[in-house]
Amino acid sequence: MHNVPVATVAIIGASGYSGQETLDRVLTHPALELYALGSDSLAGQPAGTLDPRLGRNGWSRIPRFITNEAALSAGADITFVCLSHEEAATLEPPSRGVLIDLSGAHRFHDSAVYVDWYGFAHPDPDGLGSWSYGLPELSPPAGRLIANPGCYATAVLLALGPIAGEIEQSGVVVDAMSGMTGAGRSMRASSHAGAVLENVTPYKVGAHQHAPEIAAQLGFPITFVPHLLPVRRGLIATCFVRSTGVDLRGMLEEQYADSHVVDVLPAGVAPELARVQQTDGAEIGVFEDALTDRTIVICALDNLGKGAAGQAIQNANVLFGLDETTGLRLSGVLV
Repeated sequence: MHNVPVATVAIIGASGYSGQETLDRVLTHPALELYALGSDSLAGQPAGTLDPRLGRNGWSRIPRFITNEAALSAGADITFVCLSHEEAATLEPPSRGVLIDLSGAHRFHDSAVYVDWYGFAHPDPDGLGSWSYGLPELSPPAGRLIANPGCYATAVLLALGPIAGEIEQSGVVVDAMSGMTGAGRSMRASSHAGAVLENVTPYKVGAHQHAPEIAAQLGFPITFVPHLLPVRRGLIATCFVRSTGVDLRGMLEEQYADSHVVDVLPAGVAPELARVQQTDGAEIGVFEDALTDRTIVICALDNLGKGAAGQAIQNANVLFGLDETTGLRLSGVLV
C-alpha cells in the first residue's frame, strides 16, 4: 500500500454523477492526490456546494471548483473527463498526463459511428486512433489517452468477451436493465419520478449507442435491448448464447480465477443488484437452459461503479503500476 501520492488528479465535469463518484474514490485513494476540480456550473464555489458531506471526515482542504477548461490545463498527472459525449469530443488533450474519458466520445476509431449512433459529427476524427479502450480484465489500458467503456458494454463484455470465440455468433440476445443514474444527472421527462417509479421501460430499442461498442469489441453484432429500472443504481445484463461445444462456465471461471473485481458465482447462484450496488465489483452467473440448448450468462454491476468511476480508477491503477484494486470499493457485506 502506498503512503504517499504517486499521481495528481484533475476531474472535469465533477458535478455530474460519474464525476461525483470519481471524486469520492479519489479522496480515499492512498496514491492519488486531488489537484483540480472542474465544473462550469460551480466554478468559484467551495466543494461543499456540490455535497455538504465533502466538508466532513477531514476533507475540508478540497480545492474550490474552477472551470472545466482551467482544470484541463492544470497539469495534473491524471485527468478524469466526466462530461457528455459531445462535450468530451471537443476537448483537446493537454500535452502531458493521462486522460481517462468516462464518456463515449473516444470509444471508437471509426468516426462514422458518432454520426450514426450518437447524433453528432466527431470534431477530431483523425485523433480517435490515439485512444485506447480500457477494460482492464479484457483490454488493458495503454498509452495516455484512455476511453472508459460504457456501463452496459462493460457488463456484456465481461460476460461474453472470454467466450466470444466459442459461441454461435448469430442470434446472441442481451436483455439488460439499469437504474436511473445511468442516464446522467441532467433532467429529462423520462427521468421524472412519475415516469420511473412503479414502472419498467425499454428504451432506445435497436438504437442504443452501447450496441456498436459491444459489437466492436466482440467482433460481431448482437441484439441488445436496454430497460430503465425504478432504482437509483445498479445494472444487470442477461445474455442468451449457444456454445459451439465447449464448457462456457469453465472458460469464464478460468478467465476470472485471479480477479478480485469480477466474481463467477457458484452453479445455481444468480447475480443480484443489491450485492453490487455501491461497489466496484461485478458478479457473473452461468446457467444452462435444457429446453433450448442455450447458455444464459448474467452479469450484474453498479453502473456508477464498475460501469463508470470504479473502472476509471482501476484503469488509472493499471497505468501507474499500482495494485489494480487500490481505492476500489470491493469488500464488505452491505445491507
